[in-house]
Amino acid sequence: MKLVFMGTPDFAVATLARLVEDGHEIAAVYTRAPARSGRGMALRPSPVHALADRLGLPVLTPATLKTPDALAVFRSHGCDVGVVVAYGMLLPEAILEVPRHGCLNLHASLLPRWRGAAPIQRAIMAGDTESGVGIMRMEAGLDTGPVAMKERVAIAPGMSAGDLHDTLMPVGAALMCQALRKLEDGPLTLMPQAEEGLIYAHKITNDEARIDWSKPAREVANHINGLSPFPGAFFEADLGKGPERVKVLRAMPAEGEGAHGILLDTAGTIACGEGAVRLNELRRASKGGAVKGSDFVRGAHLVPGTRFP
Repeated sequence: MKLVFMGTPDFAVATLARLVEDGHEIAAVYTRAPARSGRGMALRPSPVHALADRLGLPVLTPATLKTPDALAVFRSHGCDVGVVVAYGMLLPEAILEVPRHGCLNLHASLLPRWRGAAPIQRAIMAGDTESGVGIMRMEAGLDTGPVAMKERVAIAPGMSAGDLHDTLMPVGAALMCQALRKLEDGPLTLMPQAEEGLIYAHKITNDEARIDWSKPAREVANHINGLSPFPGAFFEADLGKGPERVKVLRAMPAEGEGAHGILLDTAGTIACGEGAVRLNELRRASKGGAVKGSDFVRGAHLVPGTRFP
């Protein structure tokens, strides 16, 4: 089929690669414009942009799709389907109506649970035991369209958002290709989303990242794992040179109790409001690499009884 692909981050890369591998014609790739990042603040293309360049595909990075010119350009592609994966920009209804079969969106949740910007992180933070991907025909509302296909994936204990992201990425790519194969043979069967179970996965904000040791251990662990690797849940501690931010990348509920925020042992177990968590992987702001909890405690010369605010 002749497709327009619209996506930006790593999560979308696997789908674009599979579409090309399956022999679909990619008329154009839409992605967000290069952004400044890194120490030199150089302009860097999105992961999708980088892949499209390697594959020799035409790339467009419009700042908006709401203008008559943007609509005219989109129409000029003459595509059968628009495939959208974490594009990062709302599509106007006029754009959605252009492809012959509409626009199909790959969403990283079991809709209607976790509509919105951060479904993977929110699922881990909420302590969900399963997640998945869905193929939805897009409407003007935010992730409101009818669903054609779903694939469920278990969330294992201790799984981070990064782990779930990497698990769902190839599953979603395969499911989108399966949906397109079905569409070639006839209309997709679409099921309206139920209103029951609707939850929004609001964008993660920086002020959510600070760890609150007063919460129950399982909530603390879910919070840490759900924000790993980005933006990274953190606490602050004086490790000899004044207050320093420490990011925790992995944690699990553990045996132990005490006043919340107290280091209970040399393995990196911290007391919470109920129970305790074992900090399995951390990274200090002043040092680049991630280390095990026990190595952090030893390297920072911490002793049981140390309190973290």
